[in-house]
Amino acid sequence: MSWIDLHCHLNFLEISPEEAIKNALNSGVSKMVTIGTEPKDHKIVLELAEKWAPYVYCTLGVHPHEAKLYDDDCELWLKKHLSNNRVVAVGEIGLDYYYDHSPQDIQRTVFRRQLELAQEFHLPVQIHTRDAEEDTIKILNDFKGISGVIHCFTGTAALAKVVLDLGLNISISGVVTFKNADPLREIVRDIPLDRIHVETDAPFLTPVPFRGKKNEPAFVVQTGEFVANLLKLNKEEFSKITNENTLRVFKKIKE
Repeated sequence: MSWIDLHCHLNFLEISPEEAIKNALNSGVSKMVTIGTEPKDHKIVLELAEKWAPYVYCTLGVHPHEAKLYDDDCELWLKKHLSNNRVVAVGEIGLDYYYDHSPQDIQRTVFRRQLELAQEFHLPVQIHTRDAEEDTIKILNDFKGISGVIHCFTGTAALAKVVLDLGLNISISGVVTFKNADPLREIVRDIPLDRIHVETDAPFLTPVPFRGKKNEPAFVVQTGEFVANLLKLNKEEFSKITNENTLRVFKKIKE
């Protein structure tokens, strides 16, 4: 039995990437995807994915917080590297109106430009959305047929239904283990088994029972086992399901 951490930030951790990767492998995590968020970390995550093949892959993209940094040079760099066999998706992209670190109009424009890149390179996406469901849905409706996930899903049941109808999958983080996450757990129970993934979003959102510690990819095991129990599945069965889902959507990831 093994798990895939679909979304982590190896270059944001308090421990070294090497230690985190070794901890994950020793805990039963076979693959992890480290996420690009802005121009200055794109080279870093790509180098990590290349150095730690076959265990680590990466995404390349500009997070909505950093949308103001997206320009033609950034897009050109992405176009030169998205075909790399270690790059499995365009991400982390999307909208975040909770913090508004970048102006909302710029976030929307950059989200669209990166969805266009995903279409051009036939890649799935990893999408971040917070307090921006209406605009997220509006934009995704213009890109029907695109594949990928809403990562670290914490949205409404209405958003879950729309994104599933559009063909996107849903990735669940350690938030599902939190004491106040009953609404999310209800949504998780309704996600079709062939459309669900698990992740850490490390170093953020550490799952129970490790609250108070910085998250790391090894802890995807706790999230996976929690969701398996929630869905009344044994953990071996659920890990197999989520791995198959990941390999099907993120086609560059190999067993």
